[in-house]
Amino acid sequence: MTDVLTPSAKPAHDDGAAVDVEVLGRALLGRWAEVRLQARALAGMPELHKVEGLGHVEHRKRVFGQMGILVEQNGVHRAFPERLGGENDHGGNVAGFEELVIADPSLQIKGGVQWGLFGSAVLHLGTAAHQDKWLPGIMSLETPGCFAMTEIGHGSDVASIATTATYDPATEEFTINTPFRAAWKEFIGNAAVDGLAAVVFAQLVTRGVNHGVHAFYVELRDPATKEFLPGVGGIDDNIKGGLNGIDNGRLHFSNVRIPRTNLLNRYGDVAVDGTYSSPIASPGRRFFTMLGTLVQGRVSLDGAAVAAAKVGLTIAVKYATERRQFNAASDTEEVVLLDYQRHQRRLLPRLATTYAAAFAHEQLLVKFDDVFSGAHDTDEDRQDLETLAAALKSLSTWHALDTLQECREACGGAGFMVENRFTSLRADLDVYATFEGDNTVLLQLVAKRLLADYSKEFRNLDFGVLARFVVGQAADLTLNKTGLRQVAQFVADSGSAQKSAKALKDEGTQHDMLADRVQTMVAAVAASLKEAAKLPKERGAEIFNEHQNELIEAARAHAELLQWEAFTEALHTIDDAGTRKVLTRLRDLFGLTLMEKHLDWYLMNGRISMQRARALSPYVNRVLAKLRPHALELVDAFGYGPEHLRATIASGIERERQDEARDYFRTLRASKDAPVDEKVLIHKAKAAARR
Repeated sequence: MTDVLTPSAKPAHDDGAAVDVEVLGRALLGRWAEVRLQARALAGMPELHKVEGLGHVEHRKRVFGQMGILVEQNGVHRAFPERLGGENDHGGNVAGFEELVIADPSLQIKGGVQWGLFGSAVLHLGTAAHQDKWLPGIMSLETPGCFAMTEIGHGSDVASIATTATYDPATEEFTINTPFRAAWKEFIGNAAVDGLAAVVFAQLVTRGVNHGVHAFYVELRDPATKEFLPGVGGIDDNIKGGLNGIDNGRLHFSNVRIPRTNLLNRYGDVAVDGTYSSPIASPGRRFFTMLGTLVQGRVSLDGAAVAAAKVGLTIAVKYATERRQFNAASDTEEVVLLDYQRHQRRLLPRLATTYAAAFAHEQLLVKFDDVFSGAHDTDEDRQDLETLAAALKSLSTWHALDTLQECREACGGAGFMVENRFTSLRADLDVYATFEGDNTVLLQLVAKRLLADYSKEFRNLDFGVLARFVVGQAADLTLNKTGLRQVAQFVADSGSAQKSAKALKDEGTQHDMLADRVQTMVAAVAASLKEAAKLPKERGAEIFNEHQNELIEAARAHAELLQWEAFTEALHTIDDAGTRKVLTRLRDLFGLTLMEKHLDWYLMNGRISMQRARALSPYVNRVLAKLRPHALELVDAFGYGPEHLRATIASGIERERQDEARDYFRTLRASKDAPVDEKVLIHKAKAAARR
């Protein structure tokens, strides 16, 4: 296994920049470095690797067997209580768990269903009695289980699910029902074959009152026969577009009776007589608190997506530094792919984004651990965690899909071969964009938080502060809409492209540009929506819908800013000067390509002069050229060895082929047997004719 902590040579380049792979690798590993290295050793085991070409039935059996290996290796129990054999290490648990994606994404997700959703629901929504009763079987895999939340008719809108749990005081039981087909639980992992029990989310009804969504422990199958218990039914989802090692299926319930004590009652309880009680009076706050305890699914998907992007880029960059194509720069030597500017444009900005996403994920993981360890666990902390997870999961999962596709194309036909991982990884990660919350819906959640924070800023301000804000807005409008900002930039740059580029690479300038875009977009939407709350519900919803796209784009801009800030904060922790210099360029590439991506917005809103706009793309190209010599070092710092990459084109075979070809033609040219190129004869004939 390649260990990023093994010292490596530090090749110097003309400008003195160099990457210490050990230093950079350690920075990427983050707080839970040792846990990650242990998890990667586990993920490197051949027994846990995906076998391409297996039918879905065989793949499911293999993955279930791999789950047993994880239990034997103590690889998945870190988050559970110490009294039950866990370590109460929530951040370390997710850090290790997300590395499983490089072995087989099906294993990562099926393990996530068993221990990260089913087990976590019992852990976080139940009491100590529930934990002691059910967690040992869940941890040992004696009780494979399901997380039955999503319904055919309601995915991201969990509050509107239709399954009911109605309490009967005469029998002290809840009756679970799915009243119509759209209420069936859909795409439920472990439901088709393996699940013996489930945490079922349903509307809790007692004494004629619906108290909203709660979680219930429900047995599904007879452990001896594996047949559904009376009243429980299901359908196998069969073959999917990816993750076919997981037995997804649909579940439905018809008058399934469970004991009153099967309600996971940490946040809401029903007494013997049917009286409902909760430590959280507000139904809305109670609902979001219950769902918030399960945020680790989004946290782990964010990390797994980053890991998949790292693997894809490592394979593609290694291939691009060996594969040669066309001899534009020489009559005899073909050019290495990564020496082409366009190839650098394809891979290196995505490499920069992956670094940004990795550093942002580390901050998310620390925040997650702080909340779940109790170190920082206020309502505001939980809201911040929810918002951060929604923002980063959306960007990283989309980025992973985009990166794997671009890497596939950048490797040509070789990238289309399953043996080189891209197509298989992308198919398996495709559902990450809608799993644990549709990305677009999650960004709307982020946007609503941004609007709430924006309105809160001005709620209790006195007249003088508000007056100054109005004056500031007027000044901003004058500065940007009349072109004064552009004039100021032009004067500062004195018409010089070099000065424009220097201004753009300035850390403060980049932050101001990215932050200003977020603030302006949020303020614009807030201004458009400020009257909606006072209007009739239908008209208010109509106005909101008219600005929905702007809302989501503002949330995306916010998430991009978070990634840039995380990258910058991590950059400042690097002590090695050469590594910091290269990493600064990579951070600049991330920031500048974001500005280039949104250049239309900056121009239309008067945030950038035409001089600086023209300087942007050429300067990005110069940064790419400076990063090109460090591309291999930057992917080596990810720390993945051959047992993780498992791609033929990243094994060194392409260099052997290219060296063999060059040696052959070199020998042929030196021999008397080399055929004469027809173009040479034509050239000689034309030269003779001119004489």
